[in-house]
Amino acid sequence: MNLSTFRAFRSRNYRLYFGGQSLSLLGTWMQKTAVSWVVYSHTNSKLMLGISVFATLFPAAIFSFLGGGVADRYQRYRVLLLTQVFSMIQALLLTLLIWQRPDAVWGIIGLSAMLGIINGFDVPARQSLVPELIKNRQDLPNALALNSSMVNLAKLVGPALAGFALEHLGAVACFGLNALSFVAVIGSLLAIRLPPYVAKLHTKNMLAELRDGLAYVAATPAIRHILLMLALASLLALPFTTLLPVYAKDVFGGTASTFGMLDGAIGLGAFIGAIFLASLKASVNLSKVLTVNTFIFGVGLLLFSHAPWYPLALLFLVLGAFGMMSQITISNTLLQTTVEPALRGRVLSLYVLAYAGLVPLGSLLVGAVSEHIGVQNTVLAEGILTLLIGVLHLRTLRRKSREASLQPAAAEPVSETAVPV
Repeated sequence: MNLSTFRAFRSRNYRLYFGGQSLSLLGTWMQKTAVSWVVYSHTNSKLMLGISVFATLFPAAIFSFLGGGVADRYQRYRVLLLTQVFSMIQALLLTLLIWQRPDAVWGIIGLSAMLGIINGFDVPARQSLVPELIKNRQDLPNALALNSSMVNLAKLVGPALAGFALEHLGAVACFGLNALSFVAVIGSLLAIRLPPYVAKLHTKNMLAELRDGLAYVAATPAIRHILLMLALASLLALPFTTLLPVYAKDVFGGTASTFGMLDGAIGLGAFIGAIFLASLKASVNLSKVLTVNTFIFGVGLLLFSHAPWYPLALLFLVLGAFGMMSQITISNTLLQTTVEPALRGRVLSLYVLAYAGLVPLGSLLVGAVSEHIGVQNTVLAEGILTLLIGVLHLRTLRRKSREASLQPAAAEPVSETAVPV
């Protein structure tokens, strides 16, 4: 790691955004951990765990395309500011609910669905705003990788804090601290200074603009491939995290702190992976990195699935999460650096749909499958499927390499998998 790893911090607006989001995400992961633990503690149902994840992510996916249209049509900064205010209100309502009714599982799921709807507008606005916070476009891939490191550092620290708070302070404290954390992100957004917003003239209604976004993706093979591979990983591989409470409580006979450590191990591996990606040179072929890391992800899941010893399981989780990080971050980076700026919100909303729409479906699937073949065998199957996704990446990479070798030397195109500078 060197100073170039943090080169995006040269932009004042990005530094403010990064600082506020870092504190807010700690609260977000504390809340996520607490929701999973409370739901499983009161129901002892793996299926209900899947439903709780589904309730947050699926509404986000359903509304994300509309949210992408809003992000392209209106000022992204103001959209993001509004979604953060609404998220704080949701966290306050959840805190009050758990304070009054600690066993209100369906109330928790209902408020999780409310957060999912908010996220449908929040994520496209937040993702598409980042390029506007960076002075030098060459720093954009670095900024996106640092975003991932921020998310995963919060995923590392947040669940560990949640495990401590759940045992010593109770679930109400986790939800209350998340509500408080939104003060930081809202304050940082208010401190950002952007050029005066100039409203664009829209000759089409929003529905027509949404169709334009779909047509653009359909006509761009590189973007189609990125979204398809992310969708497969989201459905078949990433939902293994839904089963972590079962590993903590039933496989390893632990407590909320055990769950926090398992979740934290994923955060550690993903954080290391994000820092690794942030340290890469701009000329690196990210498709090669994605292919290798997909195999690492699959091997990590295979080793973790039947790990007989808790510390060894933590180590395998770190390994798998290192590879998992590329599925999300590299896909995002390739899209951000490829798509036309005017269509960024709509294309990134499809990225959210491929991730947030299929992870909850996958969570329901692994929850149901694990009832029949067991939790450990389910994760083993996910590891095998991840390796098969890696094979698909490898085939595409080799095909592009063959096509490039057939090009005349004088007309050799720039690889669409490299990060543009």
